Amino acid sequence: MIPFNKYYNQFNIFSIVLIILSLSLLIFKGLNYGIDFKGGTLIELRSTDNKINVSSLRDSLSQMNLGDVSVKKFGNDQDYLIKFEINDAKNNVIEKIKTSLENSYGNNFNFRRVENVGPKVSSELLKSGIIAISLSLAVMLIYIWIRFEWQFSLGAIVALFHDVIVTLGMFSLFSLEINLSIIAAVLTIVGYSMNDTVVIFDRVRENLRKYSDIKIYELTNISINETLSRTLLTSITTLLALLAIYFFGGEILRGFSFAMILGVIFGTYSSIYIANTVLVRLNVTQKTVLREENKD
Repeated sequence: MIPFNKYYNQFNIFSIVLIILSLSLLIFKGLNYGIDFKGGTLIELRSTDNKINVSSLRDSLSQMNLGDVSVKKFGNDQDYLIKFEINDAKNNVIEKIKTSLENSYGNNFNFRRVENVGPKVSSELLKSGIIAISLSLAVMLIYIWIRFEWQFSLGAIVALFHDVIVTLGMFSLFSLEINLSIIAAVLTIVGYSMNDTVVIFDRVRENLRKYSDIKIYELTNISINETLSRTLLTSITTLLALLAIYFFGGEILRGFSFAMILGVIFGTYSSIYIANTVLVRLNVTQKTVLREENKD
């Protein structure tokens, strides 16, 4: 049996440090919002000239007063992803960019994709994203509160907030772009983390009924080990799929898959070292479970 409970204190301190660092990054550095949330224009280009590079392309676009311009490789060496701020009045800006690039490099570009999001739409998308995450956390709180005793509910919610905050902190640290796909990833992380936690909590509650002479400190360790094979199989198979998407799914899916990879890792970790340690700190006993069941 693996002695997970021996490391409760150490990993609790580690998690507290992670959360403090993540909150500090979110407050002082903030998130790198994409076109979906701050408005602007996105262009996907494919070049037929191998001599064209990112720096020369960025220099050409910077001279056009497009605001904050971002140019990076996208997929293979001939594909570029361009993002820049734009006012609604500049309806013909794409034609100007095409003309400027043709004058500088000739007819060596293919405009594969153009997306334009206005500031009003982007602010509404950001608001909707925040509401979606908040509602998902609230619904999970209600579900776990009905399903388990309040001590279990508190442990699950602390683990959920831990996973979401740390994942967003990692995105802030590496200045990764936050767009609608990342919001979808965060919502998926919430469900994954909750599912993993509920499986262990079910076993903890069963063992509380069976072993009245074993304290919660040892009981959580027994329950984690009993469900460990299921936890590892689910996490590893999910990670294998996500790693394949991350490395071979292209640039569009990279941010989503990276967020999901972080969510699976932190979700598995928090279900063991966050949710269960809350039960230990609150000294949950067999009487706690039986008392709540008698109320029902």
